[in-house]
Amino acid sequence: MNKLSLATAISLAFVSAFNAHATTYISAKAMLDVNNGKIINAPLIQIDDGIITKITKGKAPQLQTGDQHIELPELTLVPGLMDMHVHLTSDPTVPRSERIGQSVPRKAIKAAYFAEKTLMAGFTTLRNVGAEGYSVIAVRDGINAGDIIGPRIWAAGPSLGVTGGHCDNNRLPPEMKYTAEGVANGPWAVREKVRENIKYGASVIKFCATGGVFSKGTKVGIQQYSQDEMNAIVDEAHMRGLTVAAHAHGTSGIKAAIVAGVDSVEHVSFVDDEAIKLAKEKGTWFSMDIYNTEYTLTYGEQNGVAEENLAKERQVSKKQRDSFSRAVKAGVNMVFGTDAAIYPHGDNAKQFARMVEFGMTPLQAIQAATINGAKLLKVENQLGQIKTGFAADIIAVKGNPLQDISLLENVEFVMKAGTKYK
Repeated sequence: MNKLSLATAISLAFVSAFNAHATTYISAKAMLDVNNGKIINAPLIQIDDGIITKITKGKAPQLQTGDQHIELPELTLVPGLMDMHVHLTSDPTVPRSERIGQSVPRKAIKAAYFAEKTLMAGFTTLRNVGAEGYSVIAVRDGINAGDIIGPRIWAAGPSLGVTGGHCDNNRLPPEMKYTAEGVANGPWAVREKVRENIKYGASVIKFCATGGVFSKGTKVGIQQYSQDEMNAIVDEAHMRGLTVAAHAHGTSGIKAAIVAGVDSVEHVSFVDDEAIKLAKEKGTWFSMDIYNTEYTLTYGEQNGVAEENLAKERQVSKKQRDSFSRAVKAGVNMVFGTDAAIYPHGDNAKQFARMVEFGMTPLQAIQAATINGAKLLKVENQLGQIKTGFAADIIAVKGNPLQDISLLENVEFVMKAGTKYK
């Protein structure tokens, strides 16, 4: 090798090594501090290896070779949003009768498609609360490996449920002898099912404490699991370091789940004063999907939703919104959860306006989808804020979302872990 080529090789190696540690800077019109609701003008965010390392105001970056400067002079920065209740394998436009014929691999492909769509809508973190065949766990692992694009995902395996309950499948004839893979009855059987979920990679456990809107033959407010069974589920999951989400519409099921020690209750349609008091005492999070009723009652019939399910939706909708308002007023811990799959993935942010309409301030609604979601997932020192030492999960909108919460429905910039996706 001659001297010139050797020098060139050394130079190229140096530049390559230097670029591996290149810094990204983001400057913008403004930034929302979700802790205190303050708008910070002219922020400059420094990002190294996907982590925010410095935040200054009104300064220009001092760029070195290989550094990147992303300029967003008309946009306001907001932490990446978090939806704590989605089902990525389900498509609301496909009738449930057709979904029965879909294989687990087909559902996994759907989930991968919807994961990317949801990320592009500004949701950098999701909690997928139940999917067949550990399909979304595979999607999560594919995202983490860089095979596909999508948000950070906390994924449950198959949701636990009683025989014939909301998390079973009652749409097939008895001669087929079909039982959903999450079905387990009795304290030791549910412990075994929790262990099976963990064996195959679940990072959260989900169970159905009551009937539901979209199942066949279940009464939406009726408790399913006994107190002993719920206690066993939560104890087993917590012993293994996982959080637990409980689907619960009815009052007795909500209270039994809270007493059992669940981390979050989903839906929470028929709540009473005692349930609210218990939730506050235990620090339980409520995840209440108060937008999707509009989609279901508008498009459900044309999407093939059965009248039984539409009738249950009509029964639940106003009650759930009243319960949401009561819980907000009482100061219950609240996270943002949409049940996306009941309405289209990527439209998650449409719920923000309803949360404000039914009792939250815009800041409270945004906090539900940022710092509160991070607290529920126990990563509040890593995610949910634009702050030094936190992951660079950042989105941007044109305008101030505290003045117009619907701006979050049109995200113009998306970054996850320091990588720009939109």
